[in-house]
Amino acid sequence: MNDVATTLDSPFMQELVKQWRAQDSNGVWDKKSDEALIVPYIITKEQRRSMPLMGNPDAITLLRMELFYNAVGMAIERQTGVMAAPMIKLHQEGFGRVVMLAGRLVIIRRNLRDVHRFGFESMEKMAAEGEKLVATGIGLIDEFPTVVNYDN
Repeated sequence: MNDVATTLDSPFMQELVKQWRAQDSNGVWDKKSDEALIVPYIITKEQRRSMPLMGNPDAITLLRMELFYNAVGMAIERQTGVMAAPMIKLHQEGFGRVVMLAGRLVIIRRNLRDVHRFGFESMEKMAAEGEKLVATGIGLIDEFPTVVNYDN
């Protein structure tokens, strides 16, 4: 098994592929490989250098970012049984914040900058970042179960 296949087998990457396939209501991407769906996230150092330092993110980039964080939330939910929902607030110029909630607990918080350049140097780095976020969320859910499992 090659490195790409191993990377694509991680729980986070499988959730990301599911998020992308769920966007395809007409079956256009049925014949696309999982790798082909993920490749747009890969931005080499050279590609990043060629992008302007400041810019407005386009709709496809925003969708990629949204699905990345949705996949993190779904991976957390599958492993804990607790719904984890991302909330993203962005300024039109591509900076803002993402928080992920589980019950009343904030399990992930991130400042976002240069969203028009959202991507990763390799699939391995993207998988590692996704898995790290999933582990962080699960760790906080395990640490504060009474905040997560509240009754109204």
